[in-house]
Amino acid sequence: MSIVDEALTQAIRTIQSTVPRMGRDRPSIGRADGSYERCHASHWVDGFWSGQLWLAYAATNKTFFLDAARQQRPYFIDRLNRTATLDHDMGFLYSLSVVADYIMTGDHIARDLGLQAATILAQRFNPAGKFIRAWNDWDGESEDFRQRKHGKIIIDCMENLALLFWAARETDDPQLSHIATAHATTTAHYIVRADGSTYHTYEFDPTTGTPQGGFTFQGYADKSCWSRGQSWAIHGFAQTYQYTHEPLFLDVAQRTADYAILHLPEDGVAYWDYDLPADEPRYRDSSAAAIMAAGLLLLADNLEERLKADYYRAVALHILHNLTQQYTTAHLPYTEGLLLHGAAYVRKGQTDSMLTWGDYFYLEALMRARGHTRFFW
Repeated sequence: MSIVDEALTQAIRTIQSTVPRMGRDRPSIGRADGSYERCHASHWVDGFWSGQLWLAYAATNKTFFLDAARQQRPYFIDRLNRTATLDHDMGFLYSLSVVADYIMTGDHIARDLGLQAATILAQRFNPAGKFIRAWNDWDGESEDFRQRKHGKIIIDCMENLALLFWAARETDDPQLSHIATAHATTTAHYIVRADGSTYHTYEFDPTTGTPQGGFTFQGYADKSCWSRGQSWAIHGFAQTYQYTHEPLFLDVAQRTADYAILHLPEDGVAYWDYDLPADEPRYRDSSAAAIMAAGLLLLADNLEERLKADYYRAVALHILHNLTQQYTTAHLPYTEGLLLHGAAYVRKGQTDSMLTWGDYFYLEALMRARGHTRFFW
């Protein structure tokens, strides 16, 4: 059995053992004892546990995982009815839950829920700036920051566009595809720098659409490159190319991939930012590595140039090999997660934990490495 096969088998075994403990809850950030904190009532990470359950079902065809995933549906229905809790992260929430359900089972209730989620996401589009607004207003923030947020995009949203592309195909509505393509184009032009690195966020005048500048929120500095954001870019632009076949998006996916590869440490598992000064702590982010591995494999599958595709695939397998050997929970007697050493939010002190999104993309990357092609994005 190959290392990837062993790792996939172990990951699915861990997910299966976690299902009874998790019940209708959803994991967010790991605790020191190997358990997970549960999500609060309006978390952006709610969909990643569902995504793991649907991938486990796809890999095994066991109804155990289908039933566990379906247990999550009432939460996602309730969340759609609480629109104030919804922002641009609709793809993270609904592509990996109800859209996955529809793709795997053909269930039309799930399809309708996915289309409802896509409609809500499309309503966030700013036609003046040709972007999807990222965040809602938050309690306790300054009025200045609140106004700036009305024109803010973040690199993470590249992962949410697939919900719109899927809905456009399902309904034959080109407007949904137009919104997704417009946002991806804006992101390519403003968040991605000339050297292939990325800002975490970019701001526009929300009324006129005039560009204001690039900033960070979770990275080290405005001009640095937050590694998880770079991984969102690789995976997200490769995904957008898969839907649109626009050369721009394939080019950007490769440029962001090439920048990240050039700046990886020897084992391929990124530090939390690619531009850290010498005296800054170098926390690893296994979630950034897992997202990148999945993105590189997706990119390789969409390249006609075989040498470049083989190169990206080799880097992805190098990253996966080292994740499986040094970063998994396989050696622990009790755990609810798959990957250790994730950096959730360094400036808030969240520097070394299991992360539910890292677990999801680790599982996706393992399945891509095994040749699986049926995903929910």
